[in-house]
Amino acid sequence: MPGYRSIENPKHRKYIADVWGIHETDLPRKGVSAFEMIQKIDEGEIKGMFLMCSNPVVSNPSAEFVKKALEKLDFFVAVDMFISESARLADLILPATSYLETPGTMTNVEGRVTLREASFPIRGEAKHDWQIICDVAKALGKGEYFSFSSPEDIFNELRIATRGGIADYSGITYDRLRVEKGILWPCPDQDHPGTKRLFEREFAHADGKAKMVVVQNEPDIPKEKPCEDFPLYLTTGRVMSHYLTGVQTRKSSTLAAREFESYMEIHPSTAEKFQIKDNTLVKIESKRGSIVVRSKWSQTIRKDTVFVPFHWADSQNVNRLVSKKLDPTCRMPGFKVSAVKISPAANS
Repeated sequence: MPGYRSIENPKHRKYIADVWGIHETDLPRKGVSAFEMIQKIDEGEIKGMFLMCSNPVVSNPSAEFVKKALEKLDFFVAVDMFISESARLADLILPATSYLETPGTMTNVEGRVTLREASFPIRGEAKHDWQIICDVAKALGKGEYFSFSSPEDIFNELRIATRGGIADYSGITYDRLRVEKGILWPCPDQDHPGTKRLFEREFAHADGKAKMVVVQNEPDIPKEKPCEDFPLYLTTGRVMSHYLTGVQTRKSSTLAAREFESYMEIHPSTAEKFQIKDNTLVKIESKRGSIVVRSKWSQTIRKDTVFVPFHWADSQNVNRLVSKKLDPTCRMPGFKVSAVKISPAANS
């Protein structure tokens, strides 16, 4: 919840419920991870979805499973700037504004809050994300709880909701942000300069000390390893010219010119072993499916591993090959380790 408050902590729940003017029992309990939501859709427990600016058909593991699960929804609304691979499956698409049209604050991973003023007017029928949410709340009879008229209204509620929390925004205002060009949370009052180092003097425990935890090297769920049928590791990642699932960057002719298709990076000696010539189409298969991409020889990659970026969709969507198994603690999929086999596409 706001301020890094825990949704399972009774005191935290009561504080936020009081800020929002609702009863504490109206707040949900801890939910499941993003991918487990997809599994619950497949099982029929979740019947409808409101998806904002996300593309799980490309970004999630076992992408074909994700697509089939979303097709089971009774009602699916997608909010996005473009018709992504996931939005194609939606019953209704609501057009959202771009970052140049959208004013508001932005907090980076450092905890620095900056103010971003809009540079362009809204085009066509698009609306800001917060306006769409307010409209939906009104249609559901809950408009009184979403009676905002600007991003600053929302930010001022956030200041109240985070007061006293770990991520305390209460001392940050739009006026300060315009002058100071960025303030680090926690910032508990308007005279506070912001916190440059979060745990410089003490950690967030009763005794102020850090707690060292021994992490077992062997996971509870064995990770996938190469075998006779699938002899190579597959790992995924990014390239500089594209962003996330590529819904925006693949539409840019300048960026697409740098990397217009996906590829498989492979060590030359490994390529020769599997009869993969440089700059040729190659089929990559795992237990979940297959894709076809272009080979790219590289001396810098391990000989037991191939690398494929994740920015492309459909027949080049590398997440088709990734397992649905999740880490038992953080519930994240094993994007970086899959067992695969490769072959020249012309022979398949």
